[in-house]
Amino acid sequence: MDPVSVGVLAALAGGAGGELGRQAWATLGELVRRPFGGQGGAPASGEAELVALSEVPGVPARAEVLSAALAARAAVDPEFAAALDSWRDQVPALAEGSVVNTVSGGTQYGPVIQGRDFSGVTFNGPTAPPAQES
Repeated sequence: MDPVSVGVLAALAGGAGGELGRQAWATLGELVRRPFGGQGGAPASGEAELVALSEVPGVPARAEVLSAALAARAAVDPEFAAALDSWRDQVPALAEGSVVNTVSGGTQYGPVIQGRDFSGVTFNGPTAPPAQES
């Protein structure tokens, strides 16, 4: 089984994908919290890592740790592995490389860039709406 993409985990933890992303993150949380190996009382491997990433989603190392924990659990728990594969198949729109852009909240005054992974962008235009003539 391939590990869950670090980029997908980070994106979901950071709120990417709107409502679908929130649902995917919640579903992953439910999956991780299931009893380990179908046995009650055993620790749910990955839960601490899931919480850590959700608390600070901007730290890629936390996404890597969660991905490794999910892969380790899947390696010893075939039921979890199958459920994780099924979950992963349901989030293809959030795969690395995809972009979800949303502009909302009324009229936008100023530039809007839609894309992915920008750095060093500077805007030197007016920040207020244009004055209305009477």
